[in-house]
Amino acid sequence: MTAPIRITRRAALAGTAALATPFIRPAAAADKIRIGLLLAKTGDIAAQTEYLAQGTYLALAQRNNQIMGRPAELVWYDEPTPQGAQQNMQKLVQEEKVVAILGGSLSSNALAEEATAPGLKIPLLINNAAATSITGDKCNRYTFRLNTPVNVQARMFMPFITGYGKKWYFLTASYAFGQDIAASFKELLKAAGGTVVGDDSVPLNTADYSSFVLKIRSAKPDVVLGGVPAGDLSTFLKQWNEMGMKGKIPIAEIAIGDTDIWAVGPEAATGIYTSLWWYKNPANPPDEQKMAADYLKAHGRPPADKAWMGWITAKSLFESMDAAKSTEPMAIIEALENWKGGTADSPYSWRKSDHQMMLRNLVVAVKPKITDKWDYFDVKGEVPKSAAELDAVFGDSGCKMPAT
Repeated sequence: MTAPIRITRRAALAGTAALATPFIRPAAAADKIRIGLLLAKTGDIAAQTEYLAQGTYLALAQRNNQIMGRPAELVWYDEPTPQGAQQNMQKLVQEEKVVAILGGSLSSNALAEEATAPGLKIPLLINNAAATSITGDKCNRYTFRLNTPVNVQARMFMPFITGYGKKWYFLTASYAFGQDIAASFKELLKAAGGTVVGDDSVPLNTADYSSFVLKIRSAKPDVVLGGVPAGDLSTFLKQWNEMGMKGKIPIAEIAIGDTDIWAVGPEAATGIYTSLWWYKNPANPPDEQKMAADYLKAHGRPPADKAWMGWITAKSLFESMDAAKSTEPMAIIEALENWKGGTADSPYSWRKSDHQMMLRNLVVAVKPKITDKWDYFDVKGEVPKSAAELDAVFGDSGCKMPAT
């Protein structure tokens, strides 16, 4: 027999009060705000996501772990596969009750997450992936993207690479990022009157590049145009050096990560690249210099570009929520669309038409002699040359932004 349910006088009074008044969540002003972090925890990309995550956590720590004057925390879930990333995104929203998500370490994951964001009605800020379609034909009102799209970086980089010559060998990964690089640069090379003398599409996590190095050596290109990510680039450059090719043919690639080059080591490192940020750039504004100092103090090493990417994306979200004074999705989105960062000479903002972060890129080359285990680069230029040229260089992304 079931024991009778006992209702105390206090409980009864509480129930009566609940019937008599509208529902008000207790202590709403003091509730902890939860932000989702969706980044891969394993695989070659994990060397980058560690920095992305650390930069994100630093952005919150610099605010005393508060947003809108309320306690805030980050909840980090994995991106094991595109499908797994979608499932974890749903868990973050439905179970962890996050009000926004930061992440998207690989383009394949980011595209899957982007497709999921409108259904969940959750603001998604992609802090790493560079596939053109993210802020192009796949754009939506809920998704923002920091990294400069592949096709834009290709246009920015083209004048530097053609200085080496117009006979190119393509070595690109067989997934969204690599194939986007191949398509973008082939179109530009054709327009410049250049020639493709070799074209290899390689699987992710390729362990042995020796056969490709031999093919490149035989083809004798002016430039090797790379499109392999993270640890794959490190593996290739090490084997390129071991086979005596360092210094023989220039290597060029967009969207280099500091961690990729640090993993290669000073003996094998080589190449010219685009990068969003470098910790020793004297043009960095004061808040970014402070970020670099705070990061160094916390981790005993300088911040990689990925740490800044995590930091600036999170900073824009937190400041936008402060401005919106709300955790409602559309209020956050509208505030992000009006957010401004950086300086007058080097401003940052989310373009309203496609939610692409508008910012200038660096062109960096590995130093001929490396004497500091962290300081690998010489800055060759900032592109475009002025902030006034940003819209023209980024151009029309092809985004048809839905109203909601």
